[in-house]
Amino acid sequence: MAPLLFSNGKREIMNQQMIKLIRVAQGKHSTLSHLYIGGIFCCYLLEDAVRDRKIPGRTAIPPGDYGLSLNHWAGMNGKYAKRFPRLHEGMVEIIEIPNYQLVFFHMGNDHTHTRGCPLTGAYWELVNGDYVVRGSGAAYEYVYPMLLEEIEKGNDRLVVL
Repeated sequence: MAPLLFSNGKREIMNQQMIKLIRVAQGKHSTLSHLYIGGIFCCYLLEDAVRDRKIPGRTAIPPGDYGLSLNHWAGMNGKYAKRFPRLHEGMVEIIEIPNYQLVFFHMGNDHTHTRGCPLTGAYWELVNGDYVVRGSGAAYEYVYPMLLEEIEKGNDRLVVL
């Protein structure tokens, strides 16, 4: 039997095919997370600090269950299409987050690069009380095709814990 997951006050069976963002550490202005796809650790993620009140572009997304989709029109698409011409099919966007929009998985190293989005990382460091991720480009190249495949299969939900 699969373990139980408690989210939104409901008891649910944890689907091993889920895409999960699990927060593991909080810095002064940053939050370090793990990204799991199908129960397998895929990369580190870095977000802004978790806050009770949203500050646009400076707050981690709240815990919850959200959709994933491909965004083909936002400004980041051109940059990523040029950098990854054989890989890029649109930005992986986290949708259905109340009071948030244009939240993408993307590259970067520290909380000033997040703009409220999760950054991919191959490893992390704690620098002056804040987490930073390194090897962001390599982690993005690794995890992007996996996220794309899951979205195409209809496994287009992200659980943030």
